Amino acid sequence: MAKVEYNQVLAKKTVEMNGDPYLVLSSDIAKKDRQKASNTVRMKNLRTGQVIEKTLHQSDVLQDAFITKREVKYLYANRGEFWFCEPNNPKERFSLPADVVGDISKYVKENSLVEAIEYQDTIMSISTPIKVELKVKEAPDAVKGNTSSGATKEVVLETGHHIFAPMFINAGDIISINTESGLYSERIEKA
Repeated sequence: MAKVEYNQVLAKKTVEMNGDPYLVLSSDIAKKDRQKASNTVRMKNLRTGQVIEKTLHQSDVLQDAFITKREVKYLYANRGEFWFCEPNNPKERFSLPADVVGDISKYVKENSLVEAIEYQDTIMSISTPIKVELKVKEAPDAVKGNTSSGATKEVVLETGHHIFAPMFINAGDIISINTESGLYSERIEKA
């Protein structure tokens, strides 16, 4: 594996530390007066999903983590197991536990294509698109006189997940949701 010096650990790079792959979210290289330079990084553990902050110094050397991505089809969830298959071969099915998959069932419809992130031939996590478009299954009526102040209401998506959306959203509308924040983004199509 290739060695990575402290000043090469930059955003969007994947490195190995303590046997786990990490995705670098941000880095800040600083040199204060007479002190040696350091790199303060925020990293996400691709195995556990935990985000940590670490200060790297000139003596720190990490390893490059070679991550591969491949497209898989999300089939369904059953009793805490999430089933997937190869996009062109539905006979090649496999299941993954909830801790690897994350909150995919909230934002991804069954039979949708998603990206599997692999490290050393093991699927570490499933990557969902940053924005998804879903149909609103249930939405209460807007209360008259309460629509101009930016009020929200709870709506149910076609996946069964509940989110807060503006009062003008109705059942049958297709809306865009940011999967990182879990918040309403915009209305795509009016019913």
